[in-house]
Amino acid sequence: MSGETGGGGQTVELTQAGWNAFLAGLYERDDQLQRRVPGAEYLPEEAVDAYVLSGHAEALRSAEVEGDVWGTLLDIEEEAGDEEEAWAKIVAFYLDRGCVLVRVQGAQEPEEWLLADTLAGRLGLTEAAKGP
Repeated sequence: MSGETGGGGQTVELTQAGWNAFLAGLYERDDQLQRRVPGAEYLPEEAVDAYVLSGHAEALRSAEVEGDVWGTLLDIEEEAGDEEEAWAKIVAFYLDRGCVLVRVQGAQEPEEWLLADTLAGRLGLTEAAKGP
């Protein structure tokens, strides 16, 4: 389900159902994302959707949440001729710094999120990707 990249980062691939389950399994409290514990109760305002997750992502390309590919490209002091090239440079930049790329398979439009490795680990993405 996932693979290591050359730059030290990791790529995790999820199905659309897996992505939805991942989001449903999170909560946000005091501006920190955590995984839900089965049986525990959470306040409705602690629910996490793609918009809430976007506030914790390093970069994203999503049909559901408007990301700023060009602004991110400027932040990393790169240039590109089109959005595909821009996103490729952003992904390479963050993966070289150990971030995790989450790709949602089967989406009609690209659904890709770059998360800090510590956040991805805390949320169980890298653990689940390793398998048994």
